[in-house]
Amino acid sequence: MPARAYVLTRFAVLRLLALVYAVAFLVLVRQGEPLIGRDGLLPAAAYLARVHAALGARAYRALPTLFWLDCSDATLRAAAWAGLGLAIVALLGATNALLQLALWALYLSFVQVGQLFWGYGWETQLCETGFLAIFLCPVRTLGPLAGAPPEPVIWLLRWLIARIMLGAGLIKLRGDPCWRALTCLVWHYETQPVPNPVSWLLAAQPRWLAIAGALFNFVVELGAPWFVFGPRPARLAAGLLLVTFQLTLIVSGNLSFLNWLTIVPALACFDDAAFGRLCPRRLRAWIAARTAAGASSRAQRTAAWMLLVLVAVLSIAPVQNLLSPRQMMNASFDPLHLVNTYGAFGTVGRERDEVILEGTRDAHPGPETRWAEYELPCKPGDVRRRPCFVSPYHYRLDWQMWFAAMSSIDREPWLVHLVFELLCGNRGVRRLFAVDPFAAAPPRWIRAELYRYRFTRPGDGSPDWWVRTRVGTYLPPVSLDSPELRAYLRAHGWRDVCASPPG
Repeated sequence: MPARAYVLTRFAVLRLLALVYAVAFLVLVRQGEPLIGRDGLLPAAAYLARVHAALGARAYRALPTLFWLDCSDATLRAAAWAGLGLAIVALLGATNALLQLALWALYLSFVQVGQLFWGYGWETQLCETGFLAIFLCPVRTLGPLAGAPPEPVIWLLRWLIARIMLGAGLIKLRGDPCWRALTCLVWHYETQPVPNPVSWLLAAQPRWLAIAGALFNFVVELGAPWFVFGPRPARLAAGLLLVTFQLTLIVSGNLSFLNWLTIVPALACFDDAAFGRLCPRRLRAWIAARTAAGASSRAQRTAAWMLLVLVAVLSIAPVQNLLSPRQMMNASFDPLHLVNTYGAFGTVGRERDEVILEGTRDAHPGPETRWAEYELPCKPGDVRRRPCFVSPYHYRLDWQMWFAAMSSIDREPWLVHLVFELLCGNRGVRRLFAVDPFAAAPPRWIRAELYRYRFTRPGDGSPDWWVRTRVGTYLPPVSLDSPELRAYLRAHGWRDVCASPPG
């Protein structure tokens, strides 16, 4: 197989991208309605109404989304299921530009209305990667080996992985001093958003291993990008480093689908000759016979070169950001999120605090009140519960509770709304929790306590995974009868009466 052919490269890129799309739309199917539905924590329809009220007709250009046409719960559900179905079709091998266009348009539409819960860097990264994937594919055929992909799109995928890595490395150099001291990983495994059991093991390892890990981090993020456009041996070595690095991150923590998605453009460092080495000889011959005659159409090649020019122009602001001493970590510079800037963990926490929601059915809480704790699916709560393996899936409420613990309740109004919906017994919101101690009837009062968590250590004889100590009260007890709660909800544009009576 020739080294300048990329049919197998495209096959690998599109299949992994389809897996990420499938997970992303599955998250929307399961969590979209309680998070951004009509009775959700941050209703998308209300958000669009506020944007339109502020911008008028300019809102459609500033926030392009299909949900301007309709943003009902039924439409959100239908769009999420449609996206999941199309992603599965792509995962099974369908290779078509219109299919990729539909996936991109649907997911972009959700990102535009997802607000806080879809505000992560990998959401815009999926939008950018998905847009490039459109131009990898033919329009008139579906077969996975039909037609060679235009080479300029392969170059753009390499440009994407270079920006992702350089952004991540530079934000660390400019951010937390522990990165420059190569000690950030001493704390990171314990304080990252959603640790897994391997995180627990790594946190207990000698300090030199954390230092070695940070050094490897910089070698890959600041070194490998310079070789993705280099001679073939250097490019293949860079691709191998990039993929290996992402696999270590997948193993060591639950960072949603970020690392899986980052592998997608890294695969563009490899060509058909490299991928062919992974195939048995007979399979290589079979593939070669079906790809030799296939060439991209003139229209597809023209579109790819036009895309190259567009990305070059849109890359000016991201490159300026990379060079700036005030580098932004994750930002978009155009409303369609076509070319963005990226970065991760510019700051690493030294201590892990967690907001724990507790409820009671007592008429009036007092010193003798027994509070029962809510448990989220993967966020640390019960010290006896083993950390979970969940990547590439993303529990969005778990992540936002991690951010909330580093802030204060006055800066997290959505959390007050969450408490209100739990007091109302909102079924959709309750499904976001792994343990609801008030399944039969909602509590009368809810409070939020702040705890500091530390990993136990292997071999210390403890049956627990965590040790925790109380830091203080994050949110004092509130009930549906609290006038302050109702006034707060009205001030933020939320209803102050339950959608259905609790009980």
